[in-house]
Amino acid sequence: MSTDTDIEGEPYEWPESKWREIVGRARAGRDLTPAAWPDGARCAVALSFDADHDTIPLRDGLKSPMLISQGHYGSRRGVPRIRAILEREQIAATFFYPAVSAMLYPDEVRGVVHDGHEIGIHSWIHERNNLLPYKVERELSYRAAEKLAEISGRDPVGMRTASWDFSPNTLEIIREMGLLYDSSLMADDEPYELLLNDQPTGIVELPPEWIRDDAAYLVMDRFSALRPYTAPSAVEEIFTAEFDEAWEEGGLFLLTMHPDVIGHRSRIGILRRLIAHMKARGGCWFATHAHVAQWCKDKGGILSPAP
Repeated sequence: MSTDTDIEGEPYEWPESKWREIVGRARAGRDLTPAAWPDGARCAVALSFDADHDTIPLRDGLKSPMLISQGHYGSRRGVPRIRAILEREQIAATFFYPAVSAMLYPDEVRGVVHDGHEIGIHSWIHERNNLLPYKVERELSYRAAEKLAEISGRDPVGMRTASWDFSPNTLEIIREMGLLYDSSLMADDEPYELLLNDQPTGIVELPPEWIRDDAAYLVMDRFSALRPYTAPSAVEEIFTAEFDEAWEEGGLFLLTMHPDVIGHRSRIGILRRLIAHMKARGGCWFATHAHVAQWCKDKGGILSPAP
């Protein structure tokens, strides 16, 4: 268990041991980019959808039906549109659910699993891990995993922290839970092994990035300064450029989307056209995060057994 309560003074006053301890809590280790992807594919494509639904206002203690209705849209319209595209294209993806979202929409979760997609852990109620004591974060993580397993019928093997809020204790909890992978940290474009206090954990990191997240460009909050500032066509251009470079390098293209964001009529075409572009280039292995993580763990050279 880690705590920052013992940090005193300004950062420029800290001893070397203190800042080394901080940066060592979840550090990038061995590069796990495999020499080859399955069936000789040029590029691995991991599409993911964070099904936050109603949990953002609930997390903040807000009771506004208007705010909750924005999340409800993700389940009511966004997810069906996404599932239809994935079914038509025969692509498996990963859906990360806060447990409360899964409890509100259990039939949706079971339908996603029936389609052949993966269910990953995405908090209990989209809580902010960095505001939680160790014991609370641990209890919520375990409770979320158990609830997702109960509803989906499958034990989740990976986690994406809510808002990628990774506390000093999160990696320790993930390791204790025995998970295969995390997808919250951003030290690379390619998969890598996570280190905890400079020690290999055997946990695969599948790095996301705000650049490859629809919410960073398209979210609206009328009570704050947060406004969509990028046209859907520009978002599509950015995502396409990110994929093209991953394809050229023979690496991983991981994209994060939200049903209540990408699922709108003016935006769902981004996903549809991006998939068409990727298929036109050819040589893409479309896979769930779990399949990518397992392939990298088996083929990417982790020598240290998971504790």
